[in-house]
Amino acid sequence: MDTEGPTKAHVVQDATTGEEISGTAIPPSTPDKDRDIAQKRNAFTELLSPSKNPPAEPTRSTLTRHDPTALTTFAGRAGLGAYIHAPQSFPSSRVISFDESFVTINDLYPKSSIHTLLLPRDPAKQLLHPFEALQDPEFLSTVQEEVIRLRVLVAKELQRRFGKYSTKERSREAAVEKALEEGKEINEASLPRGRDWSRDVISGVHTHPSMSHVHMHVLSVDRHSECMRHRKHYNSFATDFLVDVGEFPLSEEEIIRRKKGGWLDRDLVCWRCGRNYKNKFKALKHHLEEEFEEWKKE
Repeated sequence: MDTEGPTKAHVVQDATTGEEISGTAIPPSTPDKDRDIAQKRNAFTELLSPSKNPPAEPTRSTLTRHDPTALTTFAGRAGLGAYIHAPQSFPSSRVISFDESFVTINDLYPKSSIHTLLLPRDPAKQLLHPFEALQDPEFLSTVQEEVIRLRVLVAKELQRRFGKYSTKERSREAAVEKALEEGKEINEASLPRGRDWSRDVISGVHTHPSMSHVHMHVLSVDRHSECMRHRKHYNSFATDFLVDVGEFPLSEEEIIRRKKGGWLDRDLVCWRCGRNYKNKFKALKHHLEEEFEEWKKE
């Protein structure tokens, strides 16, 4: 992460496009063979599975036919309110879980292979800027606990989805298989550690959220998604525009530094190798495809 803020004043920018902001929460309907298999093994991992293609902007007819909140006021920047107001109205492919305090959903426009959102349901906090909402010690504590829980679940889904490609995971599995073949008791302490997937999960809130309702991002680190289409998309998760929930409460100085702006205009730097692509997003995007394949093999 950056250690110094931008050196000059910048116009505050959204990390998402106008089309994304005006989009509605219509669930994808693309079937996936692997997803069907996963459902039989683990109900939660099925909930985290995204569609292969990014959702298209809906037409008026699809709104009427599919969107359970089409006749409410939850539109544009207030779109996340639909999930908070009536999470039970959405399919499990969109809403992962909910209780009286939080709703967890798959991001409609994911910026990584796994991208979830945590939505607090506290009416007193819903429409506050996250910097203000998370200054409340009690609220911050509950959010931090939920983010930790969600990070664990995302890590487990990463293991399920990409474990077969991982060198560390294969080494551990081979040791287990060998012990079973030899009729030996499996001693966890003697097994190779395997891959720590929790290191491949990032989380936080945006300095300038594009949506009105307070929300926390919990996503895989890969930034591999068809919805990663712009420089600002990438930099919203690769600079200090993203603030880890664990950093709260923020000091007044830190709040000022974060809100200065300009984070989305910074050079495009690969999250994995550190190579600087300046403002060449297309080149970075191609590079990220290569890094994604190598990252899976770790």
